[in-house]
Amino acid sequence: MKTNLLRLICAALVLLLFYTAAAKLLDLKRFESELGNQVLPSWSVPVLLWVIPAAELAVVLLITSAKFRLAGLFGAAVLMAVFTGYMGLVLLNVFDRVPCSCGGVLKSMDFEVHFVFNLFFLLLSITGIWLLRSKAPSSTD
Repeated sequence: MKTNLLRLICAALVLLLFYTAAAKLLDLKRFESELGNQVLPSWSVPVLLWVIPAAELAVVLLITSAKFRLAGLFGAAVLMAVFTGYMGLVLLNVFDRVPCSCGGVLKSMDFEVHFVFNLFFLLLSITGIWLLRSKAPSSTD
């Protein structure tokens, strides 16, 4: 049961992170524009343009490797915590506007629903870490 749930969690995270990285890389101009719409220093946009999708793809590779799966789940949790935390600050009116202009499937979600969506995947990541740590060391695949 735990193994199947862990596989499902890993598959969901891989699909989400691969999809979001691919969407960004396939339309870099749109992603750059979306980053420019965020409440971020302008100098960070060219860096984040490459760092975010690279980090998402690195986490995908880690999760798909039995040897590095725990690191991948931690990476997914960190990414989701950063994205969700940023959105939480927006919802708490720390910034003067709601900057989200998400693409793909997420574009149809309003900001609050997107926050809950991210929170769900953050909880999935944490659950995956817990499940993997609670398994016997020899059964990580």
